[in-house]
Amino acid sequence: MSTNAALKPAPRGEEHWTRNDDAELFLWRKAPESGAKAGTVLFVHGSSMASQPTFDLQVPGRPYSSAMDYFVDKGFETWTVDLRGYGRSDKRAGTEATIAQGAEDLAAATDYIIRETGAPAFHVYGISSGALRAATFTQQHPERVKRLALDAFVWTGEGSHTLDNRRKKLPDFKRGERRPIDKAFVYSIFNRDHPGTAEDKVIDAFADAITALDDSMPNGTYIDMCTNLPLIDPAKIPVPTLVMRGEYDGIAGFDDLIAFFARLPNSDKQFAVMPGISHASFQQKNYMLVYHILHGFFTQPEPIYRGD
Repeated sequence: MSTNAALKPAPRGEEHWTRNDDAELFLWRKAPESGAKAGTVLFVHGSSMASQPTFDLQVPGRPYSSAMDYFVDKGFETWTVDLRGYGRSDKRAGTEATIAQGAEDLAAATDYIIRETGAPAFHVYGISSGALRAATFTQQHPERVKRLALDAFVWTGEGSHTLDNRRKKLPDFKRGERRPIDKAFVYSIFNRDHPGTAEDKVIDAFADAITALDDSMPNGTYIDMCTNLPLIDPAKIPVPTLVMRGEYDGIAGFDDLIAFFARLPNSDKQFAVMPGISHASFQQKNYMLVYHILHGFFTQPEPIYRGD
């Protein structure tokens, strides 16, 4: 890794706002000063943290802790959005924040970005329930997705130890709209599968950034993932797709993902196992490996020949 990466100032971010029906949505943009030549990336967060802590984390002494900064440095315009119920976006009472609503919020966010920038299509990355939201959005708006990356994804949920444990708390999730979170909860994300895959200083920074915006999270995605899977039909995802699985990730059953991958109709597809990684891959010790895989997929040339 270049030492210059640690010295380079972070690209300037811009806040933007749009609406989905009556819900206000916060968007965050970072882009190269010279203009985006590589395309536009849309990052989609998961169930237990808002967008900026996940994709624009700043950790002193850890170059490119911000995935957005990394991809800006590679020539991409980058966007992320707090889906309803999270971060700076609408958190009014009655907000379920289901997978389906998250996909609707992504449609509203891309409506706005297209109006602002004219971007014809997006490289979309989603992690955990964000991968489910991104896949749902892609089913509904395939013309807006150039390439799709699904990290820590679940299809039927078979073989998911995390979901097996989560179902034991399902009655509690159904009783309320939100569940409390704190720094100890954030640490549990990294310790539940394989402790040691992330540095404490990174987990601390991540936890501080998450809890600065939220002291609770909506239950909608947890309920969906415990009771309503499968939500995605792989046959309805026509775009080039990358399925990413951390070696130690307890939420993404390997055989479940392979079965999903086999049913993807576009032959331009990849399956990547990321060694030494559990959940929350951008916050892991091996995060640069994750960026490398993702960047390679987003910059892959289009095939010249596809056969008859």
